[in-house]
Parts: sequence; structure tokens; C-alpha cells
Amino acid sequence: MRTNYWAVIVCAIVYWLLGAVWYDVLFSKQWTAYESFTPEQIASFGPVWPYVVTLALNLLIAFVLAQICIWRNANTAARGGAVGILLWIGIVGPITYTTYMYEMRPKGLFAIDQFYPLVGLFVMGTILGAWKKKAA
Repeated sequence: MRTNYWAVIVCAIVYWLLGAVWYDVLFSKQWTAYESFTPEQIASFGPVWPYVVTLALNLLIAFVLAQICIWRNANTAARGGAVGILLWIGIVGPITYTTYMYEMRPKGLFAIDQFYPLVGLFVMGTILGAWKKKAA
């Protein structure tokens, strides 16, 4: 299998849009309350730069996930989604939970912040596994 760069780009954009929905629509009030952000602080985040950096990092995440899916022969939606979930359960979740625990951050904030990559890795893995590259 070879890297499907179109699938990687689509995954990065989908993950980016998921973040917008996750933090702006679904959990905006809870997240800002947990983080104790004021409206002024939120307004000062800057209109463009954080979104550009996030999209670039999402491209990196999607590319690495694509390589792992290739390595694991995750060539179906179910297998790709399973790889994404496994990566979160075995790497992302434990690492970030340990940090949240020592920083004494609320479990609700962990749920908001870290279930986003869980869902994102699952969705991206599903896309990568399902998207068949046309033969040249």
C-alpha cells in the first residue's frame, strides 16, 4: 500500500472541522468555564494563526496515522477506525491523563480536551481505511 495523500488532506480538514464543532458548538461553555477564560482572553487568541498551525499539525497527525494504517494493513473502515482508537487508548489517553492528574485538572476538562482526539483519530482512521486509492 502507498500513502493516499488526498485521504490525508481530507482527514486533516475533517479533524480541523471537528475541532471547531467540538470546542465552539458542543462544549464551548463548559470548556471556557473549566479553563476560566474571560471573553477578552478568548478574543485575544488571534483570528488566523492558531487555525493555520492547527491545520498544519492535523496534516502531520493524519500522515502519521496513514503510515500506521499502511503498516498494520488497516485497509477497511473498521480496521482504520480500530487503529485510531487503539492509538488513543494506548498512547494519547494515558499520557494526557497522567499530565492532567499531576496538574490536578478537572476530569471534565480531560473528557472535553481528550475525547476530541479520540473521536478524531477514530474518524481519520475510518477515512484512511475506507478510502481506496485508484490503481494507476
